[in-house]
Amino acid sequence: MSKTVIAVLILIFASSCANTARGFREDSTQTGHAVDRATHRVLSAGAQ
Repeated sequence: MSKTVIAVLILIFASSCANTARGFREDSTQTGHAVDRATHRVLSAGAQ
């Protein structure tokens, strides 16, 4: 393989890893918000 092909493959691999890490971060953030909202609804219902 030529050095150019190897460099392109490494760039594609690095890019896909970065996208996966960003996706995990966004999913965790959304999960945290969902848990917060659910907890607030449960506590509000118990207070009534």
